[in-house]
Amino acid sequence: MENIKIAFIGCGNMGRSFIGGMLANGFPAKNISAVDISESQRSKVAGNFKIETFSEATPAIRDVDVVVLAVKPQSIRATLKPLSDILQAEKPLLVSIAAGIQTSAIARWSGYDAAIVRVMPNIPSLVRTGAAGLYANENTDEHQKTLAESIIRSVGMTIWVDQENLIDSVTALSGSGPAYFFYFMEVMEKAGIDLGLSEEQARNLTLQTALGAAKMALESDLDPADLRKQVTSPGGTTEKALGIMHKKNLDAIIIAAIEAAADRARELAITLGDEK
Repeated sequence: MENIKIAFIGCGNMGRSFIGGMLANGFPAKNISAVDISESQRSKVAGNFKIETFSEATPAIRDVDVVVLAVKPQSIRATLKPLSDILQAEKPLLVSIAAGIQTSAIARWSGYDAAIVRVMPNIPSLVRTGAAGLYANENTDEHQKTLAESIIRSVGMTIWVDQENLIDSVTALSGSGPAYFFYFMEVMEKAGIDLGLSEEQARNLTLQTALGAAKMALESDLDPADLRKQVTSPGGTTEKALGIMHKKNLDAIIIAAIEAAADRARELAITLGDEK
């Protein structure tokens, strides 16, 4: 990996998290460059990571092996179209973390049969505990897949899917998933306050409980259903609480919400990729 050169187009929170993760894992700073139209973003990246930055993409992607597209989805087309000539000449691996943009659209806008890995990361990548789904198009070889995975794994865990439409499922489950857990924590905290705890007490108990439950689930050989049963004593407080959740069809609500998120991801993929 020490001879691989990578250019990041976009220096927002997610782009910076990947740069920081790669450097923390020993990737040489001299082989990473970043592009952003914002001078303040470039200054932040150059100051924090000591890498070369550019205001325009063309010089940054000359002689690189990988280009990471870390711009907003609505900016992908405008980013790629002017770069089609140099991309065709250099033929780098394109790694896109732009939500909803299909590989066919990226190939069309880049102007050639590019090797493309589409990634759906999530916001905990900012603290290097992310979860991401990856899909590689048919032009991507095993070496390029390994390169892409090494970049994304620098901020968390990864899975590969063999059908691009499954990225919509990843989006609904883990892409949007942190918000579901934040919402549940928000409600738990409110319940604790309603029961007489201070805001600080309710928040600390809620967050540590969430952390502990996740850690147990990660480290245990048991699945979440079995762990739930272990802490649910017959006739006890947990059974009473879970009974209310079942009665209110919480499981059906959660499933419907995640399915709706997947439907919306599919709609956005069509809308965002329509432009020629």
